[in-house]
Amino acid sequence: MRNLLLALLISIVLSCSDIEKRPPFSSVEIETLYEDSLSIRAIELMGNSLAFAANRGTFGTIDLSSGKVRANVQKFDTIVPEYRAVAHNATDFFMLSVANPALLYKTGEDGAMDLVYFEEDAQVFYDAMTFWNNREGIAVGDTMNGCLSIIITRDGGHHWTKLSCDELPKGIEGEGAFAASNTNIKTVGDHTWIATTSSRIYFSPDKGKTWQIQKTPMLYEEPTQGIYSIDFYDKNLGFAIGGDYTKPENTMANKAITTDGGNTWKLVADGQEPRYKSCVQFVPGSNGKEIVALGFTGISYSKDGGATWKALSDEPFYTIRFQNDSIAYAAGKNRIARLAFR
Repeated sequence: MRNLLLALLISIVLSCSDIEKRPPFSSVEIETLYEDSLSIRAIELMGNSLAFAANRGTFGTIDLSSGKVRANVQKFDTIVPEYRAVAHNATDFFMLSVANPALLYKTGEDGAMDLVYFEEDAQVFYDAMTFWNNREGIAVGDTMNGCLSIIITRDGGHHWTKLSCDELPKGIEGEGAFAASNTNIKTVGDHTWIATTSSRIYFSPDKGKTWQIQKTPMLYEEPTQGIYSIDFYDKNLGFAIGGDYTKPENTMANKAITTDGGNTWKLVADGQEPRYKSCVQFVPGSNGKEIVALGFTGISYSKDGGATWKALSDEPFYTIRFQNDSIAYAAGKNRIARLAFR
């Protein structure tokens, strides 16, 4: 009797698993939540809100329950910055501007934004940022004085310190990161990967204390080529995508996968769709099998770890973040939208 009950219980569990397992995506429904004449390349899910930052000094939030949008403008003296990187911890929202001067703001008292990092140089150009935990965060910028620009906070974002070139691998002339979707950096636990325009990966196993270089076979012969976006499902499985935004139809050497934490990378779907994309994300709960990539060339989906892809929409976007295994939010030229994958 005991064995019979055990077998029955296992059968019920397996049956429920089969029922709950959804089929692969075959379409996507797109609902615009916010429209304005902006270039929006940075979004961040914060509980039941979606935070965003854009050009024209604009930043704000969308309440995902009510759809209410709160937008504001953050200037620096007479400068109207362009924000392409955002991040958050448990208490604060952060946004970082591109170009000179670099301006990093965090939420302050009474809804105001406090300037917590400033860097002025003709070569300064920051691209992306994220947090490992509530205390420690990182942002990356283009090469200056022989190495990649990396700033780190260890006190919850109140103070940021730039790593010296002595603490980093030697940079390549002109190497940087594309400020296209705020997805040049990915962290899993203490591990950190930064993807560059030279199709290299800067890897740190200890939250930015030490660094090493991982090489990929992705194309980088021109300044407009390289890795535009990177994502990791866990500390071993990662995916990189990019191409050349000036030659978006190219499908050669623009997609690569790793299964060993980035020690080795191999091209996938080489010479096949998708073409140029600016952002890639693993679908949550998919065991690393499902991937969505998008750009101004549309939205593409893989159900087999990047081996083959299906175009779901020609609608243009720059960046995407998943809320769960079928709902995501995307931003691009003039809009932010809710994406429901079916």
